[in-house]
Amino acid sequence: MTMPRLRSGRRAALFALLVLLALVFVALVLGSSRWLRVARVDLTADKLYTLTPGTVHIVDSLHAPLRLTLYFSSHAARDLPQMRTYEQRVSEMLQEMVARARGRLRLQIVDPVPYSDDEASAEGYGLTPVAGGTNGERVFFGLVGRTLPANADADGDGDERLPVKTLAIPLFDPSRETFLEYDIAKLLYELDQPSKPHIGLISSLPVEGNPVIGEQPWTVMRQLGQQFDVKTLDPSTLKQVDGDIKALLLVHPKHLPADALYAIDQYVLRGGHLVVFVDPVAEMDNTPFVDSSGNIDDHNSNLSRLFESWGVQYDPQKVVLDRSRALRIELADSSAMGHPAMLGLGQQELNHDDVITASLQRVNTSSVGYFDLAPGTASRLVPLMQSTVDAEVVSSQRVRESISNPAALLDGYRPDNNRYVIAARLRGQFTSAFPERAKQPGHLASSGETAEVILIADTDLLSDRLWVSYTQSLLGQPQLSAIANNGDFITNVADNLSGSSALLSIHGRVSSQRPFARVLALRSAADQRYLAKMQELQRELGVTRTRLSELQQAKGAHGDTLNAEQRAEIEQFLQRQLAINRELREVQHQFNAEIDALGLRLKFINIALVPLLVTVAGLLYGWRRSRRNRRRA
Repeated sequence: MTMPRLRSGRRAALFALLVLLALVFVALVLGSSRWLRVARVDLTADKLYTLTPGTVHIVDSLHAPLRLTLYFSSHAARDLPQMRTYEQRVSEMLQEMVARARGRLRLQIVDPVPYSDDEASAEGYGLTPVAGGTNGERVFFGLVGRTLPANADADGDGDERLPVKTLAIPLFDPSRETFLEYDIAKLLYELDQPSKPHIGLISSLPVEGNPVIGEQPWTVMRQLGQQFDVKTLDPSTLKQVDGDIKALLLVHPKHLPADALYAIDQYVLRGGHLVVFVDPVAEMDNTPFVDSSGNIDDHNSNLSRLFESWGVQYDPQKVVLDRSRALRIELADSSAMGHPAMLGLGQQELNHDDVITASLQRVNTSSVGYFDLAPGTASRLVPLMQSTVDAEVVSSQRVRESISNPAALLDGYRPDNNRYVIAARLRGQFTSAFPERAKQPGHLASSGETAEVILIADTDLLSDRLWVSYTQSLLGQPQLSAIANNGDFITNVADNLSGSSALLSIHGRVSSQRPFARVLALRSAADQRYLAKMQELQRELGVTRTRLSELQQAKGAHGDTLNAEQRAEIEQFLQRQLAINRELREVQHQFNAEIDALGLRLKFINIALVPLLVTVAGLLYGWRRSRRNRRRA
């Protein structure tokens, strides 16, 4: 009877010990998840989950508790692996910020299934659904942020009947992954601000309209007014730019008084954010070319004294032409042509590594100038918009003289094989352009740290005519539609510069996607060849259209028939067009063949070669081991 009792006692003790170990394990797991959650290690190659110092500063400086709600249609996106992978990337980034916030952020992830209250809530907050989900369902993938009352705890409890502020990211676009951290940090920063940011405006153009004659403000100014408190500054009385001005827009500066220039100079040196719009030919300038006193106004603008101090080269008498990006316009005779001084800058001309231009598709400009750095300047000029290499620089006088005949700008056209910088960020340690005022109280001789100015060599891109189309609605009211991203560009500039210095320090990061570098190189080479052929075809098409128009005029003047020489010329062009199309198809075929060959090589290596090598290595190892064992035996 003694042995069975001892065995049963040991079993009970062992069972009790296992239960105790299980309880200790659960307690350690729960405790570590609560008290050790700040101790996190980022082992990714590019530190994808390590927050930048700017984001850390914004999260640590939050004043009010914030609630973040991530809407993701998980069920509808089950057949969209790329979006599901990106959702994991977004949620992990949010969780990293929540862990850093120590209770100031609360994150909730919601699956807005069709016809549910959650779907209605997502729509109410302005999230943008995308089509293509399972069974044709809409997919929501956006973030909504709300401020919580100051007495709310970490779980968001408190008197939520108090007024709250709500902002949203309507859609997380995978193409903007490099700016994911910036977009979320910007949302947090704006939620934490008590009021709209103040931006200043100095302009010699009628951007704010004229209420006396019923002239409305330009559309870009109405857009800015929705997000910012825009203050118009009078340059004739300006002595100092107030510190609450987060960004200052200087549009077409002409004949600015010395005191106003000095105020702008000191504003930049104090760390203020300046945006300068200059133009060699400001087409919206309604100043008479010759006034009653005989003074001549060429409708150009410059900031020569400050530019010289900053090391910027800009010539107000030079205009960049670019026939490969010419906008088509209608002429007085109802014909159409590409205007080489009016440019439609696409994705290849916009800097997609900068948050301002990353998501833009097209910006229309007219009679633009360009910037460069003076020799020996230590500042950096980071392009935002550039011309193509098919550009040429001509005098502004020639552009003004060709208003009624823009085709004359193509006479003797000679590309410079240079990409001209039309808009850029200027970064550096600037010195004052007014050293003679060093004895004035509060004078700054130089910027204490790296200053930044945004330069844009065009003012016409602000005007409605280049990017806004008006249509008549059913009720007779005009409706606005954007044909280019000019308004988004200006809003992005003001939005970026009006944030804190911490927000400005957050730049684009690498993507979590790992593309095949070799495939991308092949695609890039093929695209360059394809683009060259396309440009060649477009140039020939332009020349031929002109020639065909002449033939049609000749036909109308001499009868209804074409002579043999004219018919042969038309036939020759058609044959050339067919030949170029064949060459384009051949380039695409070669590209596909190279990609297919690379795919076959990769399949052979992964499916056959690597397993074969592993098998041979295993057999050799087994053979050597068995041979060694036989020798020992």
